[in-house]
Amino acid sequence: MYKLVATFLMLIILQYGVAQRRTLPDSRGTNPPGQTPGNKSGNDSLGLGFERRDDAKDSITISYRFLDSIRNVQIDTSIKDFYNYFSLPVYQQYLGINGAASYPLIFSPDMKPGWDAGFHAFDAYRFRLEDTRFFKTTKPYTHLGYQLASGKEQMIKILHTQNPRPNMNFGFEYRLISAPGFFITQNTTHNNYRLFSNYQGKRKRYALYFTILGNTVKNSENGGIRNDSLLTDPIFAQRYKIPVNLGGANVTQPNPFNSSVSTGNLYKEFTFFLRQSYDIGKKDSVAINDSTTEYLFYPKLRFQHTLTYNSYNYQFRDFAADSAIYQEWYDTILRRPTDTLVVTDSWKVITNDFSLVQFPDTKNAAQFVSAGARLENLTGTFAGGSQNLFNIVLHGEYRNKTRNRLWDIQLKGDFYLAGYNNADYSAYATLSRFLNPKWGNIRISFNNVNKSPAYIYDVNSSFNFSKQGDYKKENITSIRASAENPFINLSFANYLVTNHLYYNSYYKTAQYGKLINILQAAASRKTKLNQRWNWYADITVQQTDRSAPIKLPLIFTRNRFAYEGQFFKNLNLTTGIEFRYYTPYKAYNYSPLVGKFTVQDTTSFSNRPDISALLHFKIKTFSAYLRAENLNSVDFSNGFGFTRNNFAAPHYIYPGFVFRFGILWQFVN
Repeated sequence: MYKLVATFLMLIILQYGVAQRRTLPDSRGTNPPGQTPGNKSGNDSLGLGFERRDDAKDSITISYRFLDSIRNVQIDTSIKDFYNYFSLPVYQQYLGINGAASYPLIFSPDMKPGWDAGFHAFDAYRFRLEDTRFFKTTKPYTHLGYQLASGKEQMIKILHTQNPRPNMNFGFEYRLISAPGFFITQNTTHNNYRLFSNYQGKRKRYALYFTILGNTVKNSENGGIRNDSLLTDPIFAQRYKIPVNLGGANVTQPNPFNSSVSTGNLYKEFTFFLRQSYDIGKKDSVAINDSTTEYLFYPKLRFQHTLTYNSYNYQFRDFAADSAIYQEWYDTILRRPTDTLVVTDSWKVITNDFSLVQFPDTKNAAQFVSAGARLENLTGTFAGGSQNLFNIVLHGEYRNKTRNRLWDIQLKGDFYLAGYNNADYSAYATLSRFLNPKWGNIRISFNNVNKSPAYIYDVNSSFNFSKQGDYKKENITSIRASAENPFINLSFANYLVTNHLYYNSYYKTAQYGKLINILQAAASRKTKLNQRWNWYADITVQQTDRSAPIKLPLIFTRNRFAYEGQFFKNLNLTTGIEFRYYTPYKAYNYSPLVGKFTVQDTTSFSNRPDISALLHFKIKTFSAYLRAENLNSVDFSNGFGFTRNNFAAPHYIYPGFVFRFGILWQFVN
C-alpha cells in the first residue's frame, strides 16, 4: 500500500514538474515556441510552450500551418510594424483610399499557370485559399481588431479558433473594409469571410482539411479628377468638390453607410475546399496511464483527394454613364447621352485532385515524394453566351527538410496535359541551408512558368472591348538568392519575361515580343542607434529596359526611426517616424471598366516622400496604435493646409493629412 501511494505521489510530482518546464533553445540557438527571433523575453508572441498551472490562467499554446506546408508557425502579436495589421503591404501603390485598386511597386509577377479570369486590381484585399491558417490551440482564442481613420474610414477584423478536441480544430475569420473616400463617388466596401477546420483521426491515419471562404469587393469609381490644376485652387481645398470623370457631378459629403455601387466594380468570389487523406504505415502507441493510450503513427504511403468548388462574378456598372466618356475611352457608343452600362463575366470551376504521397524516411515526415493528377471543369458565362472548358493537369513534388534542420530541398512541377490551357507548366526548385546562428540562412531558387493569357484577353470575354485575341503564351523565369542573418537580410532576383501581355490604353491590349530583363536587389537591416532608438531600413533597387511596358521605380525605400522599449512592467511602446519613398517613374494609368492598370509614357510623377508619425503600444493582450499620415502634404502657398497631394496614378490623388487610430485585443477563454 505504501509503495502504491509513493508511486502515485511521484507521478504527480513528475507531471507537475514537466508542466512547469519551458523549452530551451537548441544547439543552433533557435528560439523556443513563443519567441520570435531576437526576442528573448517572448513578449511579442502568445505561444508560451508548456502551460503553467498555477497563476498563468491566460497562457496558451497556439500554432498554425498553411496548406501544403510542413512548418508550424506561432502567432505574432508584435506592435512594431503597422503593416502587419493593415490591409495592404507597404510596397503597394493604391488609388488613394483603403480598398481601392492597387499594384506592387516592387516587381512580383504572377507565377501561376493555367486558367485565370484576369481581374487582379483588388487581389490585395482578398482572402485566398493558400493563405488559410489551420490552427492547433490548447484554449479558445479570439482576436479582435478595429481601425478608424479620417474620412470615416473603418476596418474590422475578427478571428476565432478553438480545439473542442485535441485532434480537431475549427474557426472563422471576418474582415470589413469601408472607406467613403475624399472625392466624389470614390468609396469602397469590402467583405471577406473564411470558415476553416482540420481534423485527424484518433489513430492518426485519417485527416481532413475544410475551408469555405468568400470575398465581396464593392468599389465605387470616379475615373479620377478632370483637371489636376484644380488641386491648387483654394476653392477646392475641400477635395470632394473637385469635378470627376465618372459617377455624375453631384457634390455630396461621403457616406460611410452607403455601400451601393452605382458606378464602379462589384466582384464576388466563393470557394469551397475539402481535402481528405488516409495513411498506410507503421503504427505504435504509448500508454499514458491505465486508461489512456497515445497512438503514434509513422506514415509510409498517403492517399489524398481534394475537391474544390469556385464561383466568380466580375461586374462593372455605371447607371449614369456619360456616352462621351465611354466613346473616348472605350470606343463604345451608348444609346443615349446618359445611359446605363453593365458588363459581366461569370465563372464556375470544379476541381478534383487525387494524389499519392510516399515517405521514404519513417522518422522524418518532412521528407516525401508526391505525384497526382487534377481535373478542372470550367463554365464561363458572358454577354455573348457561355462556354464549357476543361483541363487535365499532372503534378509532382519532392520535399526534404533534413532531420538535423540544416538543409531544406524542394522540387515542384505542374504540367497541363490537355484542355484549354494545354502545355502550360510550372517548374520550381529551391535549396536552403542553415549555417549557424551568426550567419543565418541562405537560399537559392529557380522558377519557370509558361502560362496562357488570362481569359479577359479572349475575344469571348465581355470585357474585351478591343476584340483582339489569339495571343501567345507568356513565359516568366525567376532566379533568386537570399541571405538572412541577425546583421542584415539580402536578396537578389533576376526576372526574364517573354510575350508580356498588357494594356496600352483604357481598353486596347498588346503583347511585347522582346525579352524583358529585370534585375532586382534588396536589403533590410535593423540598426540600434542607442539603448532605446532603432533604425529600420528597407531598400530595393530594380532596373529594366525603359522601352519595355513594365514600369518600375528605380529605388523603393522605407525607413523607420523608432523609440522602443518596455516600461512600467507591462507597457511595450514603439513611437517615432517613418517615411516611404520611390524615385520618379511613369506610373500606370487606371482603366476602371476593365479593372486594369495600363501603360502610359507621357507623365512621370515625382512625389514627395510619404511621411507618418506613429505611436504604438501594448499592455498584456491589448494593443493600440495612432498614426498621423501624409504629413508630407503640408502646404503654405494658400495658408496652412495639407493640400500638397501625392499622385497615385494620372488623375488619382492620395489624400492630405490622415489620422488613423486602431485597437487590437486578444482573448483566451
